[in-house]
Amino acid sequence: MNKMVRVEGITKRYESGDSFFQALTDVNVEVAQGEVVVILGPSGSGKSTLLNAIGGIDQVDSGHIFVDDHDITEYSSRELVQYRRERIGFVFQMYNLIPNLTVYENIEMTAAISTSPLSIHEIIDAVGLSGMEERFPRELSGGQQQRVSIARAIVKAPKLLLCDEPTGALDSLTSKEILKLIEKVNREYGTTVFIITHNAAISEMADRVITLKDGKIESNRLHERITSAERIEW
Repeated sequence: MNKMVRVEGITKRYESGDSFFQALTDVNVEVAQGEVVVILGPSGSGKSTLLNAIGGIDQVDSGHIFVDDHDITEYSSRELVQYRRERIGFVFQMYNLIPNLTVYENIEMTAAISTSPLSIHEIIDAVGLSGMEERFPRELSGGQQQRVSIARAIVKAPKLLLCDEPTGALDSLTSKEILKLIEKVNREYGTTVFIITHNAAISEMADRVITLKDGKIESNRLHERITSAERIEW
């Protein structure tokens, strides 16, 4: 299977005055196209830094990141903007919806800047929001708002769906529904998915589980037997 992502020896640190924080140290990862990857680790372990580096948000100090054999660490600022716009879908713990836009309009905004967007109505139906197109974020539950966030991320048919604690603000029942939706996106669209989480139970639905500690990879293992999101025990 084709390697969608290759992370080769990346290092990243943040400096503040005379002090610094070593976020990542010599991190190496290979992920095949269509994998669901769960990244575990305590706060400060480097999970979000790794995700943001793959997403072209954070630039690394050394090493290389290849996505579809393109070295994004060599991209200019303009090329990174295009990369994020065309190839990456982001889903965050906080939904980041525009409050004065409807469900349809929030999704439409992303579709409008995509070169090959999917049908907005098809995506709304896929995430279970049919009939809610004209509602505003304040009229939705947390789970429904996260569904809009996921719809907004996938309407541009991204190669990578990067999820940073997508269930962190949700109860267990709603969390399971969101994970089922992410699972559906992976299966129906072949999207490679990265999920950052503190909840080890979520790793049961992953093809690959990466554990970070102090900016280094502690373990990187493939699952032989994957549990569906529906059957995850909380």
